[in-house]
Amino acid sequence: MAAGPIAERNQDATIYVGGLDDRVSESLLWELFVQSGPVVNVHMPKDRVTQTHQGYGFVEFMGEEDADYAIKVMNMIKLYGKPVRVNKASAHQKNLDVGANVFIGNLDPEVDEKLLYDTFSAFGVILQTPKVMRDPETGNSKAFAFINFASFEASDAAIEAMNNQYLCNRPISVSYAFKKDVKGERHGSAAERLLAAQNPLSHADRPHQLFADAPPTIMGPMLMAPPPPPTPSPMPPPGPP
Repeated sequence: MAAGPIAERNQDATIYVGGLDDRVSESLLWELFVQSGPVVNVHMPKDRVTQTHQGYGFVEFMGEEDADYAIKVMNMIKLYGKPVRVNKASAHQKNLDVGANVFIGNLDPEVDEKLLYDTFSAFGVILQTPKVMRDPETGNSKAFAFINFASFEASDAAIEAMNNQYLCNRPISVSYAFKKDVKGERHGSAAERLLAAQNPLSHADRPHQLFADAPPTIMGPMLMAPPPPPTPSPMPPPGPP
């Protein structure tokens, strides 16, 4: 049910669904949005430690018209009492992108998108599936990839921790990626950081962070009753003085 890499999806036919309750699953999203049109894929990024979703997901439809219709009729409906936000995935990710784009080089040919996500999501929220650059004819990796983090705190931590570390028996290089529109300039500049600080993401639009201050509370029927306290043993009678 989970979708493939972002590059393989039809972004124009993919919607972002945010503000999701912990109890919402991929199958529930599928059942809900298939009422708007044929659904191709459903993907809810998960916390790699707790394996719980991060409060948002993506639904890809057969066509852009179905996605537009779903946005029109499903935005702000309530699931488990919480209104969900529905809008185009491309627009949402553009709003979240602060420029914390990281380049990973010298990759082993066996390193794929999932391994990169599992490895680098420990440092913070990743906005979209890591992009391994591949030969268009053979599909083989070109030995480098890009990861777009939601914050500079996450990208800074990833670069500091992972640069020159071994991944699949190869030392990888991790640094800020070059900007597409400015020759020779990398992401992570002071100007980008200042702009990100002046326009912080609202809590409504910020994906849940990977690590919380406390373990998540499991609600509903999965809540387990605590074990009964042990029965105290009877005290022995006092001995003779």
